[in-house]
Amino acid sequence: MNEITPNEHFHGRAVDAQAALTRRYREPVAAASTPWNGTLASQLNHRSVRAFSDKPLPEGTLDVLVAAAQSAPSSSNVQAWSVVVVEDAQQRARLARIAGGQKHIVQAGLFLVFVADLSRVQRLADRAGVTSEGLDYTESFLIASIDAAFAAQNALVAAESLGLGTVYIGALRNNAEETAEVLRLPPRSFAVVGLAIGWPDPAVATDVKPRIPQAALVHRDAYSIAGEEEALARADRHSLAFRREQNLDPKGWTALAIERLHSVASLKGRHLLRRQLERLGFPFK
Repeated sequence: MNEITPNEHFHGRAVDAQAALTRRYREPVAAASTPWNGTLASQLNHRSVRAFSDKPLPEGTLDVLVAAAQSAPSSSNVQAWSVVVVEDAQQRARLARIAGGQKHIVQAGLFLVFVADLSRVQRLADRAGVTSEGLDYTESFLIASIDAAFAAQNALVAAESLGLGTVYIGALRNNAEETAEVLRLPPRSFAVVGLAIGWPDPAVATDVKPRIPQAALVHRDAYSIAGEEEALARADRHSLAFRREQNLDPKGWTALAIERLHSVASLKGRHLLRRQLERLGFPFK
């Protein structure tokens, strides 16, 4: 059997790399030489797609995306996650309502829900007749949630490498209990995030959304806020330019970040998440 080797890193594609980096940040990223390949190009080209065409996905797409998801790192190889492929139109409609009316949940060629799943280990312990006290602790909840998030991100990167569009649906957590009911999740599991996947509608233009400059979040050896204000001022300018181009209300990044978290109401029901998770079987000891 021939071994599959990683993509070669091309230092010679400086123009491609710099163009992609500049598009992502809306400003140049200083680098004398930049490693580059198709994987990086796909990742830096990520944008949320919320309008899908009705073109069917290639046969086998689900299988290869799940394989990519399962290739993500997993803490101690416990693989404490599951994925629910939601195909039923009524179920999708209910999930769209929970998520605040996001119609792309209904339109997408694939809709996957990544689940933090400690129920499988619970069943294994029950069958073996042994205790499962470790499942009651916050660390186990984090292991399952992080495993599910890693898997989801692997699936997203894989889908976009195939030319498909994607968007995460965190709003399934607006009501974790109702989402669990729709998906008939067992105790000790909850829906971390949904992922809508499909062919982007060519009639709806999208663009790469600028991220805050690296200077605002990269720290060397120790956390430091030196230079943060200046870097975030640049982020505000880039956000305003992007939103004008997309015909969105003119707001800087800092205003958007504050708006998203400044009040309980802005959490859209997720302030109740801890109590809901406890009722779903996560004691958080």
